[in-house]
Amino acid sequence: MAKKTRADRPEWEGGIQYHIELKPGDIPSYVLLPGDPGRVDTIASLWTDVQEIAFHRQYRSAKGKYKGVEISVVSTGIGGPAVEIALIELIRIGAHTFVRVGSTGAIQPEIRPGDLVISSAAVRLEGASRAYAPLEYPAVASLDVTLALIEAADTLGYRYHVGITASTDSFYAGQERPSINAYLPSWQHGLIEDLRKMNVLNFEMEAATLFTLANIFNVRAGCVSAVFANRITNEFEKAGEKEASEVASEAVRILYEWDEERNRKGKRKYWFPFFRGET
Repeated sequence: MAKKTRADRPEWEGGIQYHIELKPGDIPSYVLLPGDPGRVDTIASLWTDVQEIAFHRQYRSAKGKYKGVEISVVSTGIGGPAVEIALIELIRIGAHTFVRVGSTGAIQPEIRPGDLVISSAAVRLEGASRAYAPLEYPAVASLDVTLALIEAADTLGYRYHVGITASTDSFYAGQERPSINAYLPSWQHGLIEDLRKMNVLNFEMEAATLFTLANIFNVRAGCVSAVFANRITNEFEKAGEKEASEVASEAVRILYEWDEERNRKGKRKYWFPFFRGET
């Protein structure tokens, strides 16, 4: 087995990252990030020339092409700490654009199971991002990734909502679900109602960590999630997973085209096709 280089940067010789078991050049730099390793199959079913690269712990990776654009996927498992590991190691091997493809529970009554939520920002109710920045630091999605996700969802004709997400480390008490013996700490009572009044759309468990770290490390990140549950109406249906996967893949195609056109024309960092002014 290859030797690790040092304890403070755990990777194998050749730059193979310790957890994801990928090295520079293994995957395209546009990366979709589902939590569930099984969702890799759902995503890759939309692509051509698919090749699985690695599968270590919860980190399953594959690459392929979507409408001719090279694209990759790496599953992260559940929660902010798992996303932190994946993101750091993917940045180290050269990835620069990340789209989380998740599932979520809505907390607004008009959002139905099977709808999509595109997160423009996230409330930092998790802990992993606090190792990197104080709570006053905002968890905000990248503007161009968010716009590409909106254009993709709109073009594909899927029902979607755009707004603020709440990210938690806890699936049960942290999302105001009673756990064993109906236990729920007093300070969690009323959480959903408070967030709902603040116009937060949904709960999930990864976006805040992803957005915070992406901004710190100057890479791009966005998030689209399939709504499986509505906590207000108490509906549950595992729906929208393939639609979210398609929107994320289409958003990468859009971003790639924007990036290519921007590079050809020497435009500024935040140029988009509908920006017609001079640089």
